[in-house]
Amino acid sequence: MSNPPRISEMTWDAPNSSLSLRRPAPGIVVITVSGTDVGEHGDGPFEELRKDVHTSPFDLFVDARASRGVTIEVSADWTRFLAKHRASLRSFHMLTGSRFVQLTANFVRNFAQFGELMCIYTEAAAFDEELGVRLRHARR
Repeated sequence: MSNPPRISEMTWDAPNSSLSLRRPAPGIVVITVSGTDVGEHGDGPFEELRKDVHTSPFDLFVDARASRGVTIEVSADWTRFLAKHRASLRSFHMLTGSRFVQLTANFVRNFAQFGELMCIYTEAAAFDEELGVRLRHARR
């Protein structure tokens, strides 16, 4: 296992969506998505997330409250990536902002066989509270 990635933030902006990945504390990764991800970010987010995979385990939080959705191809890419690296995840939390994104999240959970490893939130307060709990614990 290599050294953990430094606390950092990376952002990928495109005409249809924006995606940011930040590490607010060791072992915690927060991805924030807005707009409609149609694949314009390429492999950048996956390459950056691989740094965390190699230093596992980590908690992954995906804040999709401002996302309108993703294409089938993008959903499939994320599902394959996360399924392949499932052993690196301590937990996976996803906040959805629409019924469509919630259906996509359920597909990811079922297809990748995440089961109870993945929590899907429809209420921002519950998601934010869990992230706060994990951050406090990581900073001890």
